Amino acid sequence: MQIYSTLGRSLAPFEPVASNKVGIYVCGPTVQSDPHVGHGRSAVAFDVLRRYLVWRGYDVTYVRNVTDIEDKIIQAARTEGISTDELARRVGASFERAQDDLAVLRPDIEPRATDHIDEILAMISELIDREIAYEAEGDVYFSVRAHDGYGKLSGRNLDDLLSGARVEPTAHKRDPLDFALWKAAKPGEPSWDAPWGPGRPGWHIECSAMARKYLGDTFDIHGGGSDLIFPHHENEIAQSEAATGVHFAKYWLHNGMVTLSGEKMAKSTGHVIDLLGTLERYPPLAVRLLYLRAQYRSPLEFSEDLLVDATSSYERLAGFVRRTESLEDVAPDASTMERFVEAMDDDINTPVALAVVFDAIKEGNRRIEADGDAASLAAAIRTMLDVLGLLETATVGLDDLAEELAELASAFDVDSEGPPEDIVGRLVEARATARANRQWDVADRLRDQLAGVGIVIEDSADGVRWRRT
Repeated sequence: MQIYSTLGRSLAPFEPVASNKVGIYVCGPTVQSDPHVGHGRSAVAFDVLRRYLVWRGYDVTYVRNVTDIEDKIIQAARTEGISTDELARRVGASFERAQDDLAVLRPDIEPRATDHIDEILAMISELIDREIAYEAEGDVYFSVRAHDGYGKLSGRNLDDLLSGARVEPTAHKRDPLDFALWKAAKPGEPSWDAPWGPGRPGWHIECSAMARKYLGDTFDIHGGGSDLIFPHHENEIAQSEAATGVHFAKYWLHNGMVTLSGEKMAKSTGHVIDLLGTLERYPPLAVRLLYLRAQYRSPLEFSEDLLVDATSSYERLAGFVRRTESLEDVAPDASTMERFVEAMDDDINTPVALAVVFDAIKEGNRRIEADGDAASLAAAIRTMLDVLGLLETATVGLDDLAEELAELASAFDVDSEGPPEDIVGRLVEARATARANRQWDVADRLRDQLAGVGIVIEDSADGVRWRRT
C-alpha cells in the first residue's frame, strides 16, 4: 500500500510506526456554524481511509477533534447572544447528525479542546522552558525563528512569509512571524487560569496537545483539508516537535477542496452549500458516492446535476444488492477483489475502486440474466461497498414506499410485483410509453403521483432518470 504524504510531496510505502497498530489524528470541525458540503467531503475521505485500513487487518485508533473555543466561535456566540459552550454543542450536534447520515463511523476518540486545557498548559510550559516560546503581557507566543525546520510541510521559507498576508501583527510579538499559543483574557470572553495569566488557548496548540495525549509523541497519520496545511498544520509540527524533540506524524494526508463553479467552498466567503439541507433532498449515500467519485486529494466540483447523476448511480448499486440478497453466501470473487485492492492500495484511489464495483455489477447482472452464477460477484460487491461505506442503507432503498408504489402501479395497470425499485422502473417505462403515444395527461399524472410519494422523474439529453427526494 502506498499513500501520498504532503510532508515530502511523494507517494511512500505505508509502514506504521508500531507494527500492526495505526494511529490517525484528523482535524475535525470548528463548530461556529452548521456544516457545508466541504465538511462532508473531508469526513468521508478519512472515514474511507480508516475503513480500508481496518479491513486490511490493522488495529486502528482514530481520533478526530472538535475545536470548541476559537475566535470565530466567540464572535458567532456573541452575535447570537449565547454562550460559546451552547453554540458549540448545538453546532457540534449538527455535524454529528450529518456525519451519521453520511455513514461516517464515529471516531474512537473525539476530544474537545475545552476539556484538555491542562494538557495544553503543560505543552506551553514545556515550550517556554525550552525557550521556544515566550510570554508577552499575558499572551504566549511560539518563536518561529527559534525552531529549525519551520516550513517543511508547506514548502514556505521565512523570507516569503514575512512578505505574505498570513502574518498576525501585534505589538507584543518579538517577531511578526510568531504565533499565539495562549491569548490573554478579554472582557466577556471565556477564560481559564494559567501561570502567565487568565486566557484561552490558541487554535494550533489545541491539536498538538490532544494528538499527543491520545496517540503519543509520534504517530502514523495526521489528516485534514488542504486549506489547513498552512498555517495550522505547519504550526502543529513546529510546536509539537519543539516540545518533544521527535517527529510528530509520519504521514500527512490532505483532502482536496470542494468547489462551486471552480471557486473553493468556504464559510469565510459565504460560498457554501448547506450539508444538512443537501442530505434532506438527496439520499445521503448518493452524496457520499459523489464525494468518492474524485480521488481524495483532487478538487471536487459540486453541483445539482452531479448529485442527480450520483443518485441514479447509487440506486443502481442499491438495486443490485437487493436483487442478490437471496444468493448463496460464498467467498468474494478473487479477481474482482484483487482489482479493488490494487486501486485502494494506490493512495485510496476511490474512482478506480468504484469502476471495479460497477464493472462487477454489470457482469453480475449479465450472469443473472443468463441464468449463471453471480454469487461470488455479489459477495465481492457487498464487501467493496462495505469498505467504501456505501452498504449501510443500500438494502433499505425504497422499501418504506413499497405499499404506496404497489398501489400506484395498480392504479395505472402496471405490474405491482417485485422490489420497489423494479416497480418504479416499470412506472417510468409506462410514462415513456404514454408520452410516445401522445397521452400527455396520463404521462403528467404518472409523473405527478410519483412525485407525490417522493420519486422525481427528470428528462435530460441523456435519457430519463429518477431519484428519491
